[in-house]
Amino acid sequence: MELNHVADGPDDAPVVVLSNSLGSDLRMWEPQVKPLVEHGFRVIRYDTRGHGGSPVPPGPYRVDDLGGDVLALLDGLGVASAHFAGLSLGGMTGLWLAANAPERVRGLVLCCTSARPGNRQMWLDRAAKVRADGMAEIADGSLGRWFTPAWVEAHPAEAVRLRDMTAATPAEGYASCCEVLADLDLVPESAGITAPTLVISGADDHALPPGHGELIARTIPGARFEVVAQAAHLGSYEQAETFTELIIGHLKTQEAVA
Repeated sequence: MELNHVADGPDDAPVVVLSNSLGSDLRMWEPQVKPLVEHGFRVIRYDTRGHGGSPVPPGPYRVDDLGGDVLALLDGLGVASAHFAGLSLGGMTGLWLAANAPERVRGLVLCCTSARPGNRQMWLDRAAKVRADGMAEIADGSLGRWFTPAWVEAHPAEAVRLRDMTAATPAEGYASCCEVLADLDLVPESAGITAPTLVISGADDHALPPGHGELIARTIPGARFEVVAQAAHLGSYEQAETFTELIIGHLKTQEAVA
C-alpha cells in the first residue's frame, strides 16, 4: 500500500517526516513546510491510511500497521533514517516507530499526543457513529476540539476549510483509527526510546491535555517537555510560529550533534 505523500526541499537534505492527526490530512502541516525547507530540511508529509488521498483498507487497524506504512514509505523513497514529527494520532505513530524501529528515527517531536489515550468506550462509540451517520455529523465537534473559540472567531474562513477537511475524511478510515486509539498503550515501550525527543502540548488542549504529554516526557529518557499557551489540539496550526520554532530548534540541535 502506497501512502499519499508530498515531498518539499532538496533531495540531499536531512529528512523530516510529518504525520497528521486523526480526521485531518497532510494539509494540516502547511505552516511548517516552508520554514523547515528554509532551515535545510527535506519535508515529507503523508496522509495516514484511511485519510486524505491514502488508501482506505478495511479495518481493524493496529498501531503496527500505521508505523509499518511509514517504514514502507521511507523504503520506497530510499530514506534510511529521518526525523519524525507527529501530532495526536501522528505522534502515537512516532512513538511506535521510535520504540520498534529506532535505527530509522533520528529525532522525534511529539505534538498534542498521548502514549495512553484512554476513554476506550468513547472511541468505540465515535467509530460506530461515523460508520452509521457519516463524517459530517462529527466535523463541527472536531473543530471545537482542534481550536480555541477565539481562534475560530478570528479565522472563520480557515475554520470552515479545516472543518471540511474533517468532513471529507473517509468514514471507515476515521473509524478504524478510532479503534486503534481505544486500546492503545505505548507507555511500557516508550521507556526504551533512544531518539532525542521533544514533547509539546497545548495549554488549552481538552482532547489530550498536557498531562498526557508530561507522562510521555517522564517516560522517555532525556525528553524535553514544552506547553504552548493559547493552543488547543491542533496547536501546530493555531500557534504555528511557536510550534515551528520549537520543532526547528530541536531538529537543528540533533543535526549539529550528529
